[in-house]
Amino acid sequence: MEFKDKGLNSLADFGRNLNQEILDNKIDPVIGRDDEIRRTIEILSRKTKNNPVLIGEPGVGKTAIIEGLAYRIVHKDVPSNLLNKTIIELSLSSLIAGASYQGQFEERLKNIINEVKKSNGDIILFIDEIHQIVGLGKNSGSNMDVANILKPLMARGEIKIIGATTLNEYRLYIEKDQALERRFTKVLVNKPTEQEALTIMRGLKPRWEAFHGIKIHDSALIAAVKLSERYINDRNLPDKAIDLIDEAAAKIKTQINSAPLELDEIKRELQHLQTEKAALDSEKDEKSQKRLASIKDQIEQKQKQFDELNNIYLAEKKQIDQLTNIRQKIEQTTHEIEFLQSEGKYEKASKLLYSDLPALNKQKEELEIKLNSEQSKHKLIVDSLSENEVADVISRATGIPLNNLLKDEKNKLLHIKDRLLEKIIGQDEAVELIANAVIRGRAGISNPAQPIGSFLFLGSTGVGKTELAKQLAIELFDSQKALIKFDMSEYMEKHSVSKLIGAPPGYIGYENAGLLTESVKRRPYCILLFDEIEKAHPDVLNLLLQILDDGVLKDSQNNEINFKNTIIIMTSNVGAKALLENDKIKAFEALHKTFRPEMLNRINEIIFFNKLPEEVVKSIAKKLLKELEVRLSTQDYEIGFDDSIANSMVEQAYSDTFGARPLKRWITRNIENQLAVMILEEKVLKNHPYKIKYNNKKDQIELAK
Repeated sequence: MEFKDKGLNSLADFGRNLNQEILDNKIDPVIGRDDEIRRTIEILSRKTKNNPVLIGEPGVGKTAIIEGLAYRIVHKDVPSNLLNKTIIELSLSSLIAGASYQGQFEERLKNIINEVKKSNGDIILFIDEIHQIVGLGKNSGSNMDVANILKPLMARGEIKIIGATTLNEYRLYIEKDQALERRFTKVLVNKPTEQEALTIMRGLKPRWEAFHGIKIHDSALIAAVKLSERYINDRNLPDKAIDLIDEAAAKIKTQINSAPLELDEIKRELQHLQTEKAALDSEKDEKSQKRLASIKDQIEQKQKQFDELNNIYLAEKKQIDQLTNIRQKIEQTTHEIEFLQSEGKYEKASKLLYSDLPALNKQKEELEIKLNSEQSKHKLIVDSLSENEVADVISRATGIPLNNLLKDEKNKLLHIKDRLLEKIIGQDEAVELIANAVIRGRAGISNPAQPIGSFLFLGSTGVGKTELAKQLAIELFDSQKALIKFDMSEYMEKHSVSKLIGAPPGYIGYENAGLLTESVKRRPYCILLFDEIEKAHPDVLNLLLQILDDGVLKDSQNNEINFKNTIIIMTSNVGAKALLENDKIKAFEALHKTFRPEMLNRINEIIFFNKLPEEVVKSIAKKLLKELEVRLSTQDYEIGFDDSIANSMVEQAYSDTFGARPLKRWITRNIENQLAVMILEEKVLKNHPYKIKYNNKKDQIELAK
C-alpha cells in the first residue's frame, strides 16, 4: 500500500507524511477525542481563519488528535472538502539545522511554502510546538522570522496550518503577537476523564500485545489509570497511564527474553561446582577424592535438573513466540481490513474479515489455552500483565508501597504496635493511635484525599514525642532517612514561609525549590515531623491547613505537590505544666489559646504524652544501659551493667520537668567517661566478661569480673 506522493521535495526532507505513516501502520490508532477532531475539521472547513491551534497541558493528546484526523482522511471518514488532503508534520529543527549561510533557511522555508501552494490546498501543514515559529530564523540584520513570513500567507488563505502547543507557551509567545494570534482559531484540549482515558487504553491494548508479545488484562488498564491519577501528580492522563502500561509490559517482555530466575540459579550453581571440580581434579589425597566424587554426583543431578527445566523453558518460549507472531498478524490483518473498506474493496475485505481473521483468532485462543494449562504446572514464564505489575512500576518510581503485601510484611504491620511499645515506654495510647493510622493507610482504607494521618503530640520535654516519630520511621522504612524533620524555631519570621515552598517571583532564590515541597516531591512516602510547632509564625501554620485538609500544596512555581502519602506529626510543649499535674482540662485551654480552631479541627488526633512514672523511668534507664552494652559489644567488649545502676540513674538524674533526657547525660558523664579511661588504661580488655556496678558514695563505677 502506498500513498501517492504529490511531488514533495523540500517537504519530504523537512516533514513527515502522516497519511503515509498511517497507511504503513506506523501510528497507533486514536480512540475517542471525537469532539476535538470534529472541531478541527470545522475550523479547516472555514473560509477565513481556517488554521486551528490545539492548546492543552503536556500529555493530554494534542498530537494524537492530529494523527486521528489523518487517520480519518486516509479512511475517507471526513467531509468531501477534506478528502484526499495530506497532512505533513513540519520539523522546525530539521528546517534550521545546517543552514550555515545567510538566506539558506529562508530559501528552505520558501520552497516549502511554494510546494504547499502548488498543491492547491491538498497539503495541510502540522507544526508541533508551534510557539517556536516566533523568533525562529531571526538574525541581527532582520526582524523577519517564521511567524512574520507565514502571517500574510495564512491571512490570504494560501496555506493551511495546524498548530499544537501548551497553555503556558501559547500565553508567553503567541498571545504577545496579536496579529499572529488572530490568524489561529483555538481548540482547547482538556485532560480526559478516567473513563475516557480507560477507553483510549483499551483501544491501544491490541497494539501493545502485538509489540510486547504478552497478554494484557483489563484489570491492568484500570489499575494504570486509577493509580497514575492518584499517585503521579506532575503529569496528565492519558500519557502517564500509557507510560505505566508500556513500562510494565517491557519489564515482562525482558523477563520472557531472559532465562527464568530458577534456571539461572541452577546454571550458576553448576558453574560453581564445575569450578570446584576443576580445582580438585589435580588433588590426590583421600579427602579431596571423596569431595570430588560428591561434587560429580551433584553436577550430574544439577545438570539433569537444568536440562529438564531448560526444555520446559524452550518449549514455553517457542509457544510464546508463535503467539506473538499470531497477534502481530491479527493486528496487521485488522489494519488491512480497515484500509480495504475505506477504499471500497469490499470483496477482499470480507475475505479477510470472515475467513482469515477468525482463523487467526482461533489459533490464538488455542495457543493461549495450551500455554496457560502448561504454565499452571511449571510457571517458568509469565506472559501476562496484571495490576500487580503496574503497582510495582509505580512503587519503584515513587517509593510508595502499592504492590500486594507479602506475608512477612503483613505480620510486620500487624505487630508494629508491639514493637513500638518495646521502644517507647509509658506512652501506650500514643503508640496505639499511630499504629492504627499506619495499618489503615497500608490497607488502603484511609481517606485518599488526605494524608495517611496527622497528629499533634503534646507533652513536656523528654517524654518521647520526637523519639516515637524516629522509631516509627525505622519500623516502616528501616531507616531514619524517611523522617523529614523541620525544627519550627527556624520558622519564627513571616518571610520564612519561602524556605518551605520557595521564594515568590521577583525575589532572590525564586528558581530554587522549597525545602518542604521539594523533600515531599522527591520522597512522597515519608514521615513529616514539625518539631515545636508552637514556635512557628502563624503564616507558616496557614500552609499546614491546606496540607491537612486536601493533602496538596502548591509551591512558588505553581506545581502541585502531593502530601496524601505522608504521615504528619507535630510536637508541642503547650500545656506541659498542666500535663505534669495531670490536668488535661488546663492543657486543652492552653492549646486553644495557642492554636486557632481551624488548625486543631483538621488534625486527626491530639495525643497527650503522660508524665513518666518512676517504674517507667527505670525501664527507660535499663533500655539505655542495654543500648550501651550493644554498642560496646560491637567493639568486642563483653560488659554487663548491674540493675542497681538504673536506680542510681533515676535518683540522681530524673525530674518531671526535664523528662528522660537527663538520663542520657548521666550515662555519658558517670559511666562512659570513666569506662573510656579504663579502656585506655587497659583495665578493661576485649573478649573478657565484666560486670559494672555503681558506687553512689564515690560517684564512680566499679568492675567485677
